[in-house]
Amino acid sequence: MTLNPQFVTDKEGKKIAVQLSVKEYAFLLEELEMKEDIALYQKVKSDQTENYMPLAEYLKKRKKK
Repeated sequence: MTLNPQFVTDKEGKKIAVQLSVKEYAFLLEELEMKEDIALYQKVKSDQTENYMPLAEYLKKRKKK
């Protein structure tokens, strides 16, 4: 997506704010959330103190109980 920011300036022409469309703003929020999710996934995956198993295996074990 191409962003089309509009800048708000003060009397001297100094940029003081940015305006985005709602669609652009939502896109940026979604991208940020995705990057945060990826960072958290990488952090958890690199933790050697935890034991992990695929979801299908976990569900199979849980069903047996």
